[in-house]
Amino acid sequence: MRSRYGAHSVEEIVWQDFAIKSLGETRGLLFTTMTITKAVLPVAGLGTRLLPATKSQPKEMLPVGHKPVVQYVVEELVGQGIDTFLFVTARKKGSIEDHFDDDPELDALLSSSEAVETGLVDFAARKVGFYYVRQRRPTGNADAVRLAADFVGDQSFVVGFGDTIIHGPDRPGLVTRMTESHVAHSASATIGVWEVPPQDTRKYGVVKPAPGHGAGGDDFPIVDIVEKPGPESAPSCLAVAARYVFTPAIFDAIDAVSSGLGGERWLTDAIHILLARGETVRCVRLRPDEWRYDIGTPLTYYRAFVDFALADPEHGPEFTRYLRDKLGDTR
Repeated sequence: MRSRYGAHSVEEIVWQDFAIKSLGETRGLLFTTMTITKAVLPVAGLGTRLLPATKSQPKEMLPVGHKPVVQYVVEELVGQGIDTFLFVTARKKGSIEDHFDDDPELDALLSSSEAVETGLVDFAARKVGFYYVRQRRPTGNADAVRLAADFVGDQSFVVGFGDTIIHGPDRPGLVTRMTESHVAHSASATIGVWEVPPQDTRKYGVVKPAPGHGAGGDDFPIVDIVEKPGPESAPSCLAVAARYVFTPAIFDAIDAVSSGLGGERWLTDAIHILLARGETVRCVRLRPDEWRYDIGTPLTYYRAFVDFALADPEHGPEFTRYLRDKLGDTR
């Protein structure tokens, strides 16, 4: 495992002995505080649905507006207290490391104000550390997360897919709400979910809320998760939104997953094993003003680029006028 910056304090867990005297004395441990500040970003996918654009560059480095996809993901998590990242990379992914590395030549060329105007972020000054480990073969997202076992140790951690942007104006953000729920309920896994049309369930992992926790709740336990079900068999329309919080219990569950074709192992199967073992798995729903942008196909990429371009404070108004003129809308 390689690092671009030094290690940082990543999690504080305080355990206190307590005594309860009733019929006798019971001793135990009281979990009082936990701050989750480590994230694992799987970025080893081949991006075949975006060929030829991804033949020689990672899909995570495709620009959305004037930033690459993965920078939005990192900024989202840094803004919610994450300060130590492990990228699970692969062949042809070196530009991700270069992007988050120091660039003395560029620093010398740009003034501080110019760097801010271009959207560059000085992650080192913000004490954000980046580490890298390589997934040698494309053997599934669970296998990618498994490679983070030494990195996270005995700490809970966030997983965010590097090709998916979660965008929303409100705070606290999705990951903040997820980590708070994860700690409050002593969950082994907490999953971000969003509601999709029934015809789209076949594109995602879909969860089944526990009885009594149906369509209305924003934070709820689940009893099942199904990978890409058709609309006729989907347990709900709540799809996985590419953000997770796990305890290290996930690693043993991943080891218990039977490998599929080519040795692939998937997080959906590992989460299913956690549920079968009686572990607590919860979900936190995206708010109405939060949106999941999956940069996985040309159409989803076009949508993301247009939405972020329209929202650009400098160029958005002119781009809006351009689109209206192009589409014959004179409003």
